[in-house]
Amino acid sequence: MSAFAPSAPRALGGPLVVWENAFSSTELDRIAAFGDSLAREAAGVFVEEEAKKRITQVAWVERREDTAWLYRRLEEMVQRLNLQFYKYEIRGLRERLQYTIYEQAEGGHYGWHVDHGAATPEPRKLSLSLQLTDPHTYEGCDLELSYGDGVKQAPRSRGTLIAFPSYVLHQVTPIVSGTRKSLVIWASGPDFR
Repeated sequence: MSAFAPSAPRALGGPLVVWENAFSSTELDRIAAFGDSLAREAAGVFVEEEAKKRITQVAWVERREDTAWLYRRLEEMVQRLNLQFYKYEIRGLRERLQYTIYEQAEGGHYGWHVDHGAATPEPRKLSLSLQLTDPHTYEGCDLELSYGDGVKQAPRSRGTLIAFPSYVLHQVTPIVSGTRKSLVIWASGPDFR
């Protein structure tokens, strides 16, 4: 068995950047087990009329002693991605991490939206999603982004960190079978100028 060796992040065209094998299987199992231990709630939306646009369960990963390693690691990764690809003025991860669960039993999905974060003190600038589930264990539930000349599907590989500007229109298609888990991260900063 070979030692874990993370890859380097790479652009997939337009604003989409992926970092395959960003975390080891052991780390992914640790994140998922921790997320599963948290209290879940139905995900909300900012505009009540859009409530049917999003059906999923979420749990919030607070910054504390037992999650410090995860926050530290993600902040280092966000800084690297930003420096290499985006060059935004960001101040780090000021929001809690969102552990997200899409289940076939409830028809999990999240329609087209942007991550504006209306209740956040500073605008979200980068949105990231860490794929925690083996893609062979579920069908549907694809993260799709709309930019340029059409819709692009993000990679589904377990351990892949997907990054894009928070203003990019994106969705998670309905899950057909199984369960998909991911960790959603936002990096914020002062208004764009």
